[in-house]
Amino acid sequence: MISVEEALEKVLALVEPLGTERVALRSALGRVMAEPAVARLTQPPFSASAMDGYWIAAEDHKPGATLRVEGEAAAGRAYSGPLAPGQAVRIFTGAPVPAPGGVVVLQEHVTREGDTITLGETLETHDNIRPQGQDFAKGETFCPTRALTARDLGLLAAMNVAAVTVRRRPVVAIIATGDELVMPGEEPGPDQIICSNSFIVAAIAESAGAETRMLPIARDDRDSLRTVFDLAKGADLVVTSGGASVGAHDLVGEVAQELGLERSFWKIAMRPGKPLMAGRMGGAAMLGLPGNPVSATVCAELFLRPMLARLQDLPAQTRTREAELACDTGPTGPRTHYMRARLEPGTPMPRVTPCDNQDSAMLSVLSDAACLLIRPKDDGPRRAGEIVEILPLR
Repeated sequence: MISVEEALEKVLALVEPLGTERVALRSALGRVMAEPAVARLTQPPFSASAMDGYWIAAEDHKPGATLRVEGEAAAGRAYSGPLAPGQAVRIFTGAPVPAPGGVVVLQEHVTREGDTITLGETLETHDNIRPQGQDFAKGETFCPTRALTARDLGLLAAMNVAAVTVRRRPVVAIIATGDELVMPGEEPGPDQIICSNSFIVAAIAESAGAETRMLPIARDDRDSLRTVFDLAKGADLVVTSGGASVGAHDLVGEVAQELGLERSFWKIAMRPGKPLMAGRMGGAAMLGLPGNPVSATVCAELFLRPMLARLQDLPAQTRTREAELACDTGPTGPRTHYMRARLEPGTPMPRVTPCDNQDSAMLSVLSDAACLLIRPKDDGPRRAGEIVEILPLR
């Protein structure tokens, strides 16, 4: 058995960043930019008022000054009339200022009678003007090293960028194996259960930016496995669940090798998830997850997410953080243990409590968990209050 760290290094060596494509901005949410976008204009394109009020020349900005209102400026409609000392322009948020070297006085800080305003005795130190180019200038670039968010799309739109060059989405083919499985909505036989792993894996993959193809359940015979593997052709990554252990009906590894699998490793010193398998088969990487739902989920979080990050040229790092142990725990043994756990607020860091039942088939416990408490192999007992490492679950 190899360590989790060695296994992660090996699975990342199986994949490399995918090619690029050009997509419209409306379709760019969640995509990863492969080339910088260049601002096609300056924002704001002119110095603009940040408040509703009155624009006046800086030399007229004196306590108690009286000025005459000569006109009005609104967003999309500038004031273009003459200006002279002692004059003011009614101005609204977003409107171009009439001239440089001025101040916008808030409307609540003046008294107006007819076309005359009088400034208060206490004046603001701010000019309440957004300078030209305050946000960005024409020619500036933007290329975050993460998936694009709604906020990013707003920035790109403001830069007058209509399309961006992004990494192609990884295509993940998902194969559940086992005579005991039926799909949700079907009536299981007396010896059957509902397939849940494919839905967990698909959701994790899609949340990490992939396109998924959920293939038919492969039965525990070679012909069925060959047929479903054939359906996976064209995918960047093939993810199986089940059939990777050592039982007489665990045929995934054997059939995959018959079809050209170059296996990188099999079995990891971790729990749950020991019988993990990985390699390359044809033009795709392959990740063989265990059949137990919790084991499959933990392995998908630890290895599938980083693989998908690498395929999109993102940092392939696990998202661990520290927490304070809320109760005593026992030793771990010879394998790293990823325990389902609950979190509660704490100071200066959250407090973590492992769930009582760590059975790798308990989906209700998995659903209730907020994180995985990471217990290193051969770790001794831990006391409440000690600092431990956790992996938050999304």
